[in-house]
Amino acid sequence: MTNDPGLLFSPITIGSLTLPARLFKTATAETRADADGFVTDEVIDFYRPIAAGGVPLIITGNLYISRQGKSAPRQLGADADDKIPGLARMVDAVHAQGAKFFAQLNHCGRQVVPDFVGASEVVSASAVKDLLTGTRPEAMTVAQIRQVIDDFAAAAARCQQAGFDGVQMHSANGYLLSQFLTPYTNRRTDEYGGSLERRTRFGREVYQAIRGRVGPDYPIILKMNGADRLPLRDGLKTDELVDVARIMAAEGIDAVEISVGHYESGFPMVCGTFRRCLRHMMRGSMAHLPPLRRHLLRVFRPLVTVACDLLWPGREGFNLDYTPSFKAALDIPVICVGGFRTRETMEAALQNGLCDAVSAGRPFIADPWLFRHLRDGEPGPRCVDCNGCVGHLGAQPADCYHPRVRAEKDAMLAAAPGGVPPGA
Repeated sequence: MTNDPGLLFSPITIGSLTLPARLFKTATAETRADADGFVTDEVIDFYRPIAAGGVPLIITGNLYISRQGKSAPRQLGADADDKIPGLARMVDAVHAQGAKFFAQLNHCGRQVVPDFVGASEVVSASAVKDLLTGTRPEAMTVAQIRQVIDDFAAAAARCQQAGFDGVQMHSANGYLLSQFLTPYTNRRTDEYGGSLERRTRFGREVYQAIRGRVGPDYPIILKMNGADRLPLRDGLKTDELVDVARIMAAEGIDAVEISVGHYESGFPMVCGTFRRCLRHMMRGSMAHLPPLRRHLLRVFRPLVTVACDLLWPGREGFNLDYTPSFKAALDIPVICVGGFRTRETMEAALQNGLCDAVSAGRPFIADPWLFRHLRDGEPGPRCVDCNGCVGHLGAQPADCYHPRVRAEKDAMLAAAPGGVPPGA
């Protein structure tokens, strides 16, 4: 056990909430709800060991704010009051282990395979086809925009009532809030399109509506891109996204978490290797693509795999390419997600002033007790960036699908009743 807690294990304040350390569990789609988006024992069993491992803050996988915003089967929802008791049961299980819990709120917009999720209405800022899925959305009317704003606010109020310690607005990775920010996906000529000020209007109004429902002291944080990574398309660069962050901070956002990319970008948000990932995707969401796209992906999957491995190799802290610009511009905490695996890299990012906190997803799927193991210098199952978990999302429960790492994880948890580590 190390005697030096380091900056990683020092307190940080987000809005009204002070956390004892700076490593968080980022949002990961659980694919463990029932068919109607209600909490199940599977969902609770996913989060309990992570909370028991000592991590100070967990952010849920994206909760859909309305049936229109649902992006995948077995996704959790916060779209109706009858979801509140199940969400409260999940919160209670996490709180019992000493962790805080934020709900990530999302609307998928155009980033959906309609046949996969049973979507009857797909909307976005503008009617721009998604080149990955072939889905062409309808441009939202102002009335529809106002309805989605109300849906975000109502979902946040439900999460507060369920006992969550805060909420995160998902404005990254090409989902609906991100679609309004990006000129490539927002070609509107009304008050929600054109200048940066107008393209941030939707997000500002969502924030204002949520704040109006949850009160002045409830933490609201924002997940956003550090870069859109849309070559040959009119995507946002880092300096423009820093301006977005400034605008949202002026509104009152309590922290930003920096990610990268849209679905059309490929895989810059999950750098690693992709053979297992793409094989699993062909059995999940990609099996519901339009026939031509499905056939081309099946035929060219080996070449696509090689290209992905070359374009997005695994490395730690890959979004540290962007966070220093946000740190220099903002007075609120900047959280960096992306490829963190080792305490040394996390500590270096904080000590060098590149971010204020770090978050991770895949490493906590491989090792739910990652926080404890890093803090105490103990070994544990280690993610190898195979992205098998990513390929399964939406089709199979979130879990580690690398045979060796999964065996290590299962053995570790089998020796601990309820997934709670000895001495916790």
